[in-house]
Amino acid sequence: MRSSFIAVGVAVVVAGLVTALKDRVAIQEALGLATPGRSAPQLMLMGRITGPETPSQNSPRDLDLVADQIQAAAGTAPPSTPAAPPAAPEPMNDVAQAAPSTPAPAATPAPTQAAPPTQAANQPKVDESALRYFASRGDKARLQAEISRLQALYPNWVPPADPLAVPQSGDKQLETMWSLYSEGRYAELRKAITDRQTVEAGWQPPADLLDRLDVAEARARLVNASDLKQYATVVDIGANTPSLLTCSDIDILWRVAEAFVRTNRAHRGQDAYGYILKSCTNPQERLATVQKASALLPYGAIQPLLALERPDGNGGREFDSIRNDLARTFVAAGNADANLAVAPEYISVVEKLAAAQGLVSDNLLLGWYQVRRENYADAEKWFRAARSKEDSASASQGLALALIAEKKPQEAEDVMFKWHDDSDDAKATYLAATANLMALQPPANLSETVLGRIATVVIAEKYVPTAQQFGWYARTLNQPQTAARWFDTALRWKADDEPSAYGLAITLEQLNDRKGVQDVQRLWAGRSERIAHLGDTSSLTPPAQIAAPVPAGVQPVSQSPASPLAAQPRTTTAPASTVDVAQAPTMARPAMRTVAVQRGGRTARGCSTTVDARLLDPGSALTRGWCLMDLNRPMEAVEAFEAALASPTRKAREDAAYGQSLAYLRAGLSNNAAVAATKAPQSRQRAAELQVAILSDRALSAYGAKRYRETLVYLDQRAQLQQERIDLMVLRGYCYLNLQMYGDAERIFNAAAATGNKDGYRGLADLKAATHPDTVD
Repeated sequence: MRSSFIAVGVAVVVAGLVTALKDRVAIQEALGLATPGRSAPQLMLMGRITGPETPSQNSPRDLDLVADQIQAAAGTAPPSTPAAPPAAPEPMNDVAQAAPSTPAPAATPAPTQAAPPTQAANQPKVDESALRYFASRGDKARLQAEISRLQALYPNWVPPADPLAVPQSGDKQLETMWSLYSEGRYAELRKAITDRQTVEAGWQPPADLLDRLDVAEARARLVNASDLKQYATVVDIGANTPSLLTCSDIDILWRVAEAFVRTNRAHRGQDAYGYILKSCTNPQERLATVQKASALLPYGAIQPLLALERPDGNGGREFDSIRNDLARTFVAAGNADANLAVAPEYISVVEKLAAAQGLVSDNLLLGWYQVRRENYADAEKWFRAARSKEDSASASQGLALALIAEKKPQEAEDVMFKWHDDSDDAKATYLAATANLMALQPPANLSETVLGRIATVVIAEKYVPTAQQFGWYARTLNQPQTAARWFDTALRWKADDEPSAYGLAITLEQLNDRKGVQDVQRLWAGRSERIAHLGDTSSLTPPAQIAAPVPAGVQPVSQSPASPLAAQPRTTTAPASTVDVAQAPTMARPAMRTVAVQRGGRTARGCSTTVDARLLDPGSALTRGWCLMDLNRPMEAVEAFEAALASPTRKAREDAAYGQSLAYLRAGLSNNAAVAATKAPQSRQRAAELQVAILSDRALSAYGAKRYRETLVYLDQRAQLQQERIDLMVLRGYCYLNLQMYGDAERIFNAAAATGNKDGYRGLADLKAATHPDTVD
């Protein structure tokens, strides 16, 4: 009976010892002996993707594995060497979670005195070959980890004062194996182990060596798979070798995190980066972690990681050195995604950097960010700042897009022409600028040079929207033959372009080409009601045109196709310099000479009261328009004639368009008058009269603004339609005088003076004062 009690007691003691070794720290904590402030183990556990089932918690555990766990918790290894293998932890369902276990206490400094003789006699034999190996390599961290492991396994063991003095135990082959391991020659080490086991039956290598070899080989496979971008393999190896995922080998953690992101598991990649920032303490590695994460993860996933930032101990924050670059990265992300709301603090950082450092790249970042959010005024500011420092394709394209959206296509075309061949996007932006420029109401006044380069690009690219708009412009200038050619060209490039077909039809009708009109109507039968009923009951006013496509998400300017776009006016060669002539006369605007027109349905009905013309029927609106013209109320007449344009009668529409043009001319709005003239076909006599009046008005306006070359252009165009009046001849002479074209000025003034015109004599006197100021009394 007594022997039974003794046996039971021994069993209890042994069980207690094993339990203590398995969870030494838990017992310390239970007894209140745990060291305060102990850090959590730096180990990231991954749920297995493939591999054996999770072992039962009640399964027996080898003491060597327990010791390896203690070693993994206590030691850190540099990334350049294989990590010491702790026992595989229990698999977890979620990836990238920190291990909850408490680490073993840090090893105390090794005593230097030798063990007492009696104790040494009872000390079991300890394999100190790993100590000698780590000491020979100078790996102090892993040397200390090995000492801690051996002290946990053998409580009475005393570390040697000089690990290098540890004898090689006489096992030369084992020493050679450790040497192969240290040199990373794992395949040769495997062969050496196999060869010895073949020769020496029953020989087993140290478990520590095998564990370390397994982990080292797994690490090599993981790095190789990562380098080859085999990211699924990286995740598999990491899941099956969780002992690799420690802060001591940060490069492996980075590779696994990247593999998660590359395999469309960004949330797990975020968890992996978050584990590093929560568990690892090396400042440089934490900084590099944020940089790597910001290059792979979306903006929203980075913000929780930045919240893990710690003080740097100098009154700042640990990520301050990269905060500017992070702000730039986030703004760039906003450029790629118009729906991404970047925090104002990051926008502010980049704005301050742009002001302080003056980098073109910062201006471009801010410009594109604002364009994507349709803040065009702000975008224009930043792109102009960029172009002032360096005129580049990106800055010019961004500025052009902002200007198009702000209804400034003329400047947009000028900005982009230099770069229109730089890329497909640049060309698309330039073409969009030309289409929007040509669709302006009232039409822009463009030089022959600008019109020529636009036409060249449009023809080379076969760009239908601008070609179509050339046709409408030519109609505005009463050049139906040119308009017909542009409409026909647009249809050859895009046979189903209905607005161009409609423009061609009404232009052929204006040219009295009935056969051509019938051909267009036959081709579009059943596809366009307004073409089919041309000259019948359908309105001749073209509907709003589909605006030209604008790249990069910019909303195009909506314009009417009836608005003229750009023709090629003839310019007069003149010196670049100009001179102001003090005595130049103020030219009176020519009086409008209105041709009597049979305006059917006009009665003596009064119009002294204010009425909304839109509420009147077209016939009454037309009558009211003429009445308002008699009372010299042209802007009210414009509204009345606009309402009359809805008449189903062709004659009424023609009268309404004619009347509206006259009303605009009387109000001094020649560009609007030109647009109104295209709203319904006019007779040749009316069209010529309106064109002459419009060009006369434009010439006077240009001269008043001191745009002398432009004045000459309008006078030249007018002279093609009607003989030049004396007052306009004098105006031409003063243009030559201001452009220092004295010979031409003298010729013109002499011709005017020969008719007895006093302004002609005055012009000669002004010419003499400008060329011979010393002879003037």
